[in-house]
Amino acid sequence: MTTLAIAAQDLRKSYGDKTVLDGIDLTVPEGTVFALLGPNGAGKTTTVQILSTLIRADAGAVRVAGHDLVREADEVRGAIGVTGQYSAVDRLLTGEENLILMADLHHLPRREGRRKAAELLERFDLVDAARKPVSTYSGGMQRRLDLAMTLVGDPRLIFLDEPTTGLDPRSRRALWQIVRDLVRDGVTIFLTTQYLEEADELADRIALLDHGRLIAEGTAEELKRLIPGGHITLTFADAALLDAAVSALGVGVPDADALTLQVPGDGSVRAVRELLAALDARSIDVAEMRVHTPDLDDVFLTLTGRPKETPR
Repeated sequence: MTTLAIAAQDLRKSYGDKTVLDGIDLTVPEGTVFALLGPNGAGKTTTVQILSTLIRADAGAVRVAGHDLVREADEVRGAIGVTGQYSAVDRLLTGEENLILMADLHHLPRREGRRKAAELLERFDLVDAARKPVSTYSGGMQRRLDLAMTLVGDPRLIFLDEPTTGLDPRSRRALWQIVRDLVRDGVTIFLTTQYLEEADELADRIALLDHGRLIAEGTAEELKRLIPGGHITLTFADAALLDAAVSALGVGVPDADALTLQVPGDGSVRAVRELLAALDARSIDVAEMRVHTPDLDDVFLTLTGRPKETPR
């Protein structure tokens, strides 16, 4: 039986006459990455704030890390960590001092706190900068330190609210690897992001939020198959085989120069199997096959009716 890190039903939140969350349901299995995508103002940050006990929902039943969000809020806080959109480190302190301060806030014994700080500095490749003021750190280093501080309390569930906004590609990929390592250790990650590539790279499941409603949910591949435009490109060794394939299938766009045939299809295993079986029945050999499905940008545009925003 799958253990859930988050189980939310009919989650609602309004500010005056503005509905921010309009009855959303979420289930996040332990030890996975769940990504919540959506345009600016869709309700992503509000969702994180509710699930991490920072604000109260107007309605809904929610369990986080096995605890009731309302009746057992302290237990929820003890099981989670939160890394917001903007780094929460103290720029006047050193990296080491930030981590020791966090250990003190968690009431760790002094020796244990220093041991934990040293371990996290090593894990996040910050040893050389440990005794330098955080004001001298790059954006990527500050984000790594921010996440390291979140881990001082050994959370089972971490909320990452747009954690790589503003980072250069190298720093983003370094943080991605940290996320993968955490999940391998059994930590659950709830990720909000505006980088669709990030969700594609990291998430086991993705939900698309728009105007306070969940409009789609699934794996990256499942979401891509919701959008028309997928196709399978077959390459043949010679023109005779290409012509035979066109005759056998009766669909597709041939390219005589490239010896390819582009056949509409969603890229599913079933579609590929049926296509190859039809060719095999006519003894038509395929030299190469490529499957193209729409990317998450296409999904975002089609389902929300607008392109993704450029992250600030």
